[in-house]
Amino acid sequence: MRDTKIQWHPGFAAAMGLELAENRDDLIIQKEFNLNTKPLEIDLLVIKKNSDIRIDNEIGHIFKGHNIMEYKSPEDHLNIDTFYKAAAYACLYKSCGAKVDAIKADDITVSLVRDIKPLGLLQYLKKQGFLITNPYRGIYYIEGKVLFPTQIVVTRELGEDIHIWLRALSEKISMQEMEALVEKVRELEGKLNRELADSVLEVSIQANEWRMEEWKGEGNMGPALMRVMKTELEVFKKEAIQKGMEKGMQEGLQEGMKQGIQEGMQQGLQEGMQQGMQKSIEILQDLGYESGKIARIVKEKYNLTDEEIRRYIDEK
Repeated sequence: MRDTKIQWHPGFAAAMGLELAENRDDLIIQKEFNLNTKPLEIDLLVIKKNSDIRIDNEIGHIFKGHNIMEYKSPEDHLNIDTFYKAAAYACLYKSCGAKVDAIKADDITVSLVRDIKPLGLLQYLKKQGFLITNPYRGIYYIEGKVLFPTQIVVTRELGEDIHIWLRALSEKISMQEMEALVEKVRELEGKLNRELADSVLEVSIQANEWRMEEWKGEGNMGPALMRVMKTELEVFKKEAIQKGMEKGMQEGLQEGMKQGIQEGMQQGLQEGMQQGMQKSIEILQDLGYESGKIARIVKEKYNLTDEEIRRYIDEK
């Protein structure tokens, strides 16, 4: 598993950009919209350029002129406090207009999005007298005692084909879904669509890395997923090289500084750089790089002449 924290929210913003692709020209989509100063920040704000436009995607059927979206990753809870916090954000947003009542209360909606159905929250809302309807798979309207039209979107319950992007933001994706996602990414046209799709795919791969390793080990992974795994392994290798070279430089420079204290700063730094170069070469050799490629990488990194780099490589 990677030791870096999965960045779910950028993936969510990208997924919504693809979910709303049919109406993208009709919308202004702003991620992490600041209400005032941090941490008062809306995860995603979707503004209709023309409030009369109807959004094709089911998630957008409830949308009005200004739409606040609060996303909860699989690691986060969606509870009653989150529910009221989103409503509070909507209230603060309403008060941020250029003049008094510039943003009408009846022109705002709230959407709460999460991978798994928040059963505790829905049960609590029912007990409190809220009316809950389920007009579409995975979409629950909360009506009655709400300041703004509100919906809860359960991404795991959404339709597999039409909501592939949001469903991909899960730690429990199936091999069939991952293969469908990879194929969908390949079919996309346009630079923006590809960039958004790559963001979603990156998050999904990170969240399901152990599953992909398991599928690979079982030998039943399709060719499309195998290509993705190969690409990911190349990324890991590049990261390892970079980290190794940085570590080698740091260790070499540290050793050089120690020598410099004893024998003179200039000599010490020079020896430190030499040790750093030697460590970098060793790391690249361990990773299986051929001599010519090692020479090009180290030459560029340390600004060496052809004669100098030949001496170091030959010495190794």
